[in-house]
Amino acid sequence: MPDRETMPSAPAPEVSERAAALPQDALRIASGYAFTGPALHLGALLWDGQCLPDAQIRVPLAMLNRHGLVAGATGTGKTKTLQLIAEQLSAQGVPVLLADIKGDLSGIAAPGRQDARVEGRAADVHQSWTATGFPAEYYALGGIGRGIPVRATVTGFGPVLLSKVLRLNRTQEQSLALIFHYADSKGLELIDLRDLRAVVTFLTSDEGRQELKTIGGLSAATAGVILRSLTAFEAQGASDFFGEPEFDTTELLRTGEDGRGAVSVLELNAVQDRPQLFSTFLMWLLADLFHDLPELGDVDKPRLVFFLDEAHLLFDDASEAFLESITQTVRLIRSKGVGVFFVTQTPKDVPADVLAQLGNRVQHALRAFTPDHQKALNATVKTFPKSPYDLEEVLTGLGTGEAVVTVLSEKGAPTPVAATRLRAPESLMGPLGQDALERAVAESPLYERYAQAVDRESAYERLERGRGAKGPDEMREAAPRGPREPREPREEERPSAVEQVVGSGVFQSLARSVGTQIGREITRSLFGTARRSGRRRR
Repeated sequence: MPDRETMPSAPAPEVSERAAALPQDALRIASGYAFTGPALHLGALLWDGQCLPDAQIRVPLAMLNRHGLVAGATGTGKTKTLQLIAEQLSAQGVPVLLADIKGDLSGIAAPGRQDARVEGRAADVHQSWTATGFPAEYYALGGIGRGIPVRATVTGFGPVLLSKVLRLNRTQEQSLALIFHYADSKGLELIDLRDLRAVVTFLTSDEGRQELKTIGGLSAATAGVILRSLTAFEAQGASDFFGEPEFDTTELLRTGEDGRGAVSVLELNAVQDRPQLFSTFLMWLLADLFHDLPELGDVDKPRLVFFLDEAHLLFDDASEAFLESITQTVRLIRSKGVGVFFVTQTPKDVPADVLAQLGNRVQHALRAFTPDHQKALNATVKTFPKSPYDLEEVLTGLGTGEAVVTVLSEKGAPTPVAATRLRAPESLMGPLGQDALERAVAESPLYERYAQAVDRESAYERLERGRGAKGPDEMREAAPRGPREPREPREEERPSAVEQVVGSGVFQSLARSVGTQIGREITRSLFGTARRSGRRRR
């Protein structure tokens, strides 16, 4: 169960009586973190080389949907910071999604181990440390690794995010969107990569080349580039990530019977060699939530807090349209009660338009061993408010588990910069044992729902059966009425709105709403992702 320090408490005075005896600058900093409402405890103030436990550094719970950044060099404690924040969010009923790159976060479900280091840290910061496990669900992309499989359909993933992982340029990205439009209008469901490859192959064949004229702007040469990119992508093993059952992202909003928020741990250790894919998949999860969740406005606590590890991978070689979509998603999803934390090494890894929206900052130590390191250090210092600290000196001298912090106060204003000795997580700081992890996955009520992949009739089968026909219109007429496997009932056919959407600038807005002739409603979000109406929603 959560300890008394992480639960909502009565309004606190500005500063404690003992804190009032602090040096003047330290007292001013401490006063900036004396919030009256529920807050997460990060640690205690560091000042003039000393830890001052009476000056507690906290972040208001209501401000966690204002997004944040956790940064620092390798080995400085970023992972433990994520764990510390996730534990306290869970204790206050807020679900969390953690991307687990190294496999270190799976231990959050088990009580931590008390040792001399934990006892020393708890004493330093006046933490009442209690070994505590938190409710956790374990996921794995495409079932690669130990976890409940997370898959997306190609249609659900959408052309913009898929263009990112295929490394397509802007023109090719637009062409891929036209291919998606063609498949939609012809009733060719894009479930897995085989379906998409089949559609592109058809469009570049002698039989299908005539179809290109119906979706002007797509050349056979560009279609060929997309086809080659898809083939290379499949050769890297990416096919496992696409298919059905498609993961319902509202599963991430679960809470336990005791009211604590579920910590969803997405294991990425098994796919570390495909960083471009897993970072973009994380963005798909966020984009899908953005599309489905209703507006909430300002809330007392977030609906979900989402940690995007290795965030720089999202922005490397990204198109202008992709960056614009990330910026808009981060800006708008706050009003839906979702907080997003980017986790990376330095603030310069995040585009300025995104960084400007990150109100909560936990900056671990940086190194200055090379001119490039020094340049990154200087840039990082400039992103913080003015403070009495020599931040260049502080940031290069912080120890493991220490950080420079500034957050948004309850009034939405930045707090004073505070060098902070962080608290120790109360759950296991390391991986859960293999047997315990496999047992947790197998016993999850979600495992049976997502474990077994489903391969039903879609574009590939339709095109294979229709070889020799004039085109997909004739194949539709010849196709049997029933699918090969049972499906959920679908909404009635809706008239297409493709012409109106294209005419209004689909590639600038990256949004569309198209009805297919098999009765599937597709509504595009900022990323061009789609939701099929048959998906179960809470």
